[in-house]
Amino acid sequence: MSKCEHCIVREFSSLKALNKEELLKMAECKTSVTIKKGDLIFEEGENVNGIYCIKDGVCKLTKLSPNGKDHIVKLVKKGELLGQRSLISDEPVNLSAFALEDMEVCFIPKSEILGFFDSNNKFSMNVMKTICGDLKEADETMVNLAQKNVKERLAITLLYLEETFGKNEDNSLKIQLSREELASMIGTATESCIRLLSDFNKLELIELNGKKIILKNISKLKKMAE
Repeated sequence: MSKCEHCIVREFSSLKALNKEELLKMAECKTSVTIKKGDLIFEEGENVNGIYCIKDGVCKLTKLSPNGKDHIVKLVKKGELLGQRSLISDEPVNLSAFALEDMEVCFIPKSEILGFFDSNNKFSMNVMKTICGDLKEADETMVNLAQKNVKERLAITLLYLEETFGKNEDNSLKIQLSREELASMIGTATESCIRLLSDFNKLELIELNGKKIILKNISKLKKMAE
């Protein structure tokens, strides 16, 4: 029995629509890769020619701005896929992907995935739903950047990080972003982000312990985020 049948990626992604025969076929052509923290998975403008299944770890998707700075567009966790939009549009990827921690991924060639589109309508629909979900998320992010002030955006982001990635045993956020990365997510300068975190700490909304962040007053953070 193929390991693909029990993989966490299949459970949470569009691959759950594939049948046993298709999963066995995919297992024969996939390539398993270990990616170290900080390494580039693919670069904006690159022809990826397939999709990446994230078995373990987290990566960030970034967009290079005209001033040469990377803006974090999205964080992608285990159980998700990378490269679906590019595969469907038959275009180079419009974002770069970097590992935020050590990752285990499987790469499936484009030719194999497109074959599933021809033979499995449910799989095709699942992929399209995922892409539509990504577009909805992008719309919400754009609205937040336009209509929310930077304090509200920081509150939203901190809540998102805890709800999506969980906490460590000491209650700190499980995913540890640098101050620069956090600033990139909320659309502000690193110095401003550092000041805001200090303000949140003084208000006892959060607790700072080195690079670690602990959310102390969830209800007030939610109220601020509204």
